[in-house]
Parts: sequence; C-alpha cells; structure tokens
Amino acid sequence: MPVHPLRGFIAGRRRHAMVLAAVMTCSAVLTGHDRVAAGGAPTPPVPAPELDWRPCVQGSPFDCATAKVPLDYRRPAGRTIELAVVRRKATGPGKRVGTLFFNPGGPGGPGTVQMPQNHQLFPREVRERFDVVSWDPRGIGSSTAVNCFGSHQEAADWNASKAAGFPVGAKERAAFTAAYEDLARRCQQKDPELLSHVSTADTARDLDQLRRAVGEARLNYYGISYGTILGATYANLFPGKVRAMTLDSNIGPPAWTNDASDDARLTTFLRIGSDRSAAATLDKFLDLCGSTTTARCAFSAGSPKATRNRFDQLTRRLREEPVGTWTYARTVAEAVNSLYLVSRWTELADRLEALWQGQVPEQAPAPPAPPVPDPNPYLGEEQATAVLCGDSPNPRDPGAYHALEESAAARAGDTGRFWTWATAGCTTWPASPDRWTGPWDTPTANPVLVVGTTYDPSTAYPNSRAMTEALADARLLTNEGYGHTALLNPSSCVQEHESRYFIDGILPPAGTTCRQDTLPFSAPKPSGGVATGGGGTAGTVS
Repeated sequence: MPVHPLRGFIAGRRRHAMVLAAVMTCSAVLTGHDRVAAGGAPTPPVPAPELDWRPCVQGSPFDCATAKVPLDYRRPAGRTIELAVVRRKATGPGKRVGTLFFNPGGPGGPGTVQMPQNHQLFPREVRERFDVVSWDPRGIGSSTAVNCFGSHQEAADWNASKAAGFPVGAKERAAFTAAYEDLARRCQQKDPELLSHVSTADTARDLDQLRRAVGEARLNYYGISYGTILGATYANLFPGKVRAMTLDSNIGPPAWTNDASDDARLTTFLRIGSDRSAAATLDKFLDLCGSTTTARCAFSAGSPKATRNRFDQLTRRLREEPVGTWTYARTVAEAVNSLYLVSRWTELADRLEALWQGQVPEQAPAPPAPPVPDPNPYLGEEQATAVLCGDSPNPRDPGAYHALEESAAARAGDTGRFWTWATAGCTTWPASPDRWTGPWDTPTANPVLVVGTTYDPSTAYPNSRAMTEALADARLLTNEGYGHTALLNPSSCVQEHESRYFIDGILPPAGTTCRQDTLPFSAPKPSGGVATGGGGTAGTVS
C-alpha cells in the first residue's frame, strides 16, 4: 500500500531507508556556560529516568532500555508513560566524546527501528567517538503510543475507506473528509489525555530527561526533517544545555507555527513549500532520466522534454484507466515518496515504465529487520496526525482543501495535489495545549549547524535558510544535491564538516557548499568536496 502523505517527512525513510541523513571559520569550541532563557522551561523537577540497558536481542550490537517519564510535566507526580530507547555504543578507536541523540523525523519516525537501520550512514568519526541513542517519541511506535483502533483489521478497514494518495473527484473528497472526521472521533474517545500531551515541546522535555539519564551535562543532537523542529524547540526550551546540534533538511519555524497564529489559510506543507520543492525535484528526476539511456533509467524517452511529456501522458491515462490498484493519485504519491532517496530513483523509473506498459509494478522487497525486539511496531496514521495536527495550524474547513488543491496544482502540478491533502486529518483535530510557538531566537550555549539540500521533495531548501535566520546562532551548510536529508543521501563533504563540528566544535566557513557523492542514474562514485567556501575534502562514505 502507498504511504499516506501526512507521513511524507518519513515516508521515504520508513519504506526505503530502513534498508538501510573567526568570521569565515568557526571559532566556537563547545564549552559554553549554561544559560537559562527568560520564560524558558527548566529541567522538570523529577528524577532522571533509569535506563537498564540490555542487548536488544541476543547477539545484537544495539542495546535497548525503557524510560519512564511524566505524561504531563506540569503534574510530574501524575500518570507516567514509557519511552522505548535504543543505543549503539561508540565503536572506537579514539577517545569517546559522549552520547549523540538522533531523531529520524516524521513526525512519527520510530527511532528504535530507524536508527539501527541507518547507523552506518552516520559519519564514521561520529560513530567511533559517540554512543548513538534514539527513541520512539511519546505517542509513537513501541513507546506509549496513540492507537485509535481496536485491532489491526479495524485500522486496515479505516484506511481502505479512503482513496490512496489523495482524493480525486467530489465523491472521493467526501469519503476522505468523512474518514478523517471518524479518525478524530475515535482518537478523542480512546485516550484523550494522551492526545493532549504528544506535542513537540513534550518530546523536547523527554529528550532532556534522556540527556540526564545518560549522564550528559549538555546535549549532542542530530535531527532530520521533523527532527529539526524538535531540535529547535529543545534549543529554545533548554538553551544552556546545547553542546552540539545538527539540523538536517529543515522545517522553517514560522511556517510550522503559522507565525504563531491559529488562523491558517494554507496547510503546513504549502507554507513549507513542499509542493513546489517536490515539483522541482520531480522535474530533475525526469530531466536526468531523459538525459541518459534506458539501461540506466528505464522510463527515459530519449530526451528530457520527451520524458516529461511521457510522465504527463502516463498520469492523464491513469486518471481514466488505473493499472490494478495503481491509480493516478497512488502513482503521484509513490513518485514523491520515492524521490526521497537518490539510491531508489532507478526503482521509481522501473515502476513508471511498468505502468507505461500497462503492467502492475513489482514492489521492492521489504528491508531486513533490524536486531531489535519489535522491528515492525504499529505506526498507524493517527500517530503522525496527533503530533502534526496538534502542533501546526491548518485550515479547519474541509471545503477549503479543494480550492487550495487547485491553486497548488496551478503552480506545482501533480505534487501540489499530493501535498495539499497531506493535512486533511487536521480539520477536526484539537490543538495541543503544550505546543511551542516560540520564541526561536533564545541564545544557546553553543551554535547550531543547519544543513539544507537544494532539491528536496519534502522540506524545501528555503526552510533551511529560515531555520538559520530564526535561531540565535546558527550556520548554514548547503548540500547541492537531490533527495530528503543529507544523512540518507550521503555527501562525504557534509559528513566531514559534521564530524569536525560534533567532535571539536568547528563550524564550516560561512557560505560553504558541498555536493552529493552519488548523482542519480550514475554508478556509485565519491565526488564530495567543497564547491565554494572551502573547508572540506573529498572522500568515500564509510
């Protein structure tokens, strides 16, 4: 089944990467004094959780633990919830620096699954010198989770009640709206107390508890996609506790919060510019495909223009004649999700070519399960919905979505329709009482490294500029390339800068630009290096 666009930030990773992220030079070494912002949130007055680390499964190189934290930090003596936590110890050699916390995005990314599957993508020096720790955020996966259905079959029946990808036509729009109204009712009946406390700010407070639990005086953090908003929230709640923080493929805080206004005229993803960025990335996919042979890109029609025309013809044909369950909307959704990883662009081309031939595409085999107790936890759509819709304002009138869709399609084509409907679940979802709307510019103990990729189908590159401008002290590192996050589409140049920053506190020079190691439809070849600004060297990815 296709991945619903609400989980667009994690869709590509969950399905694909789980196979598996002076003035001109930084003089900041990570040794600042603790600072507490006026009006900021201090460490909760509760004991740090105890982490009883044990091998996740027999023979696993990963350790697992469970942390208990308050459901409501304003009432720490009340109900507690559990967080599933995973660790990979520093692999050495070299002196261990500390613990690096990782959030894989989403909202809704299960860190206990995705960190083990992507651990090898972290820079080699970082893996050697840091214990890497991740967790399933509250409400997600193997932690105390939002689950609004009585059984897996009930959840499957609900999912089947609406169109795959996004609705096409009045009948499907009505069913889509009804399905999400039903989901909101189910969730508010099932555990309304939990729904009120799964905000990003709540998770940031959990992160600080986990920092205390591993004995770190300050936080080392790597957040990708939605994890960038989590990191920025932490940096403003606990500014004195930031040792090193890398935010990769960012969401602009003003766009996420709708400038702290509840009156949202656009959806979250339209404010972020996901529609335009996905359209630009899809155009690059088709151009590069058309510029090579069918041996490298099966969907190539011999030239960029001919290949773009071929894609347009295919989507028009699928509107009238689906191929099995592959409708127009499902195909667009699959295309956008498949653009997340450059390593999977060839598979996307194969699927499009099969559809062009009128054949049902073969699905890629499931990735190998990581050595953890539950490699396939329940990740129902309500988990991502609870966080995103509680945190980020969206239009409350379901009738507004069709007009927004047409406007987005006029500027971004098919991807505009996909991203418009991505927040359809938010129309009747209650706002979180704990959501963080700013400030975002509280001075932190140490500067933040922001990484943005130029052709990102989800978090448009201007968001990384917006994050850099919103934070009090941040440096932007530009990654010229394709796909969602530099972690999952590696650049040895980016990795070298990240290693210097995490280990020694050295930021890249202002204006530094890196390039991706492997271009789409090409044989793997190290081609990192710095395009402008200096400060990096080429090398292979470990």
